[in-house]
Amino acid sequence: MKTTKAILTELGACREAVKWAGRKTHKQAWETCKRGDWLLWIAGRFDVDRKLLVLAACACARTALKHVTKGEDRPRIAIETAEAWTRGEATIEQVRIVADAAAYAAANAAHAAYVADAAAYAAANAADAAYVAYAAAYAAAYAAYAAYTAAANAALAAADAANAAAYAADVAYKDMADIVRRVIPFSIIKRAIAEYKGKE
Repeated sequence: MKTTKAILTELGACREAVKWAGRKTHKQAWETCKRGDWLLWIAGRFDVDRKLLVLAACACARTALKHVTKGEDRPRIAIETAEAWTRGEATIEQVRIVADAAAYAAANAAHAAYVADAAAYAAANAADAAYVAYAAAYAAAYAAYAAYTAAANAALAAADAANAAAYAADVAYKDMADIVRRVIPFSIIKRAIAEYKGKE
């Protein structure tokens, strides 16, 4: 049986993630990881159902909506449309339209809007497994960055602004890891790992 570390190395995970995995079992790694972006990337690389990935990415993206400029609704609409796609209530074309709108909002309104843009593009490009994995992971990473930026701005005058921002990002990553695990429990990952081994 291949170790978690060996599988992550084969999948091309970042050096930090591979080192963190160490001697952890697959279950230990999934259930103790504090990085939502890592979990989404791993689930994507294991070809977990794309709709689950998009749902998890959208749930992570929602954590950043509080940082979007008041009155800017395009990021929320992008997330809601991507979620509707997972239920068969929106087309890929509709998701692409709102994803483009969220991208425009990101360029012109708020950093946090990038989160919705990434989540929506995960759905809009659902046919491409690799794209979904990266877009979903970026949604979580952008959400953590939105928390970091908000905390840094709030503590701008304080001597420990950098520490406050880093702490906010760590908390955001951990919260999103918990969100991902609620949408994609280890039982799904366990099956995906078994199928991955079967392809060797």
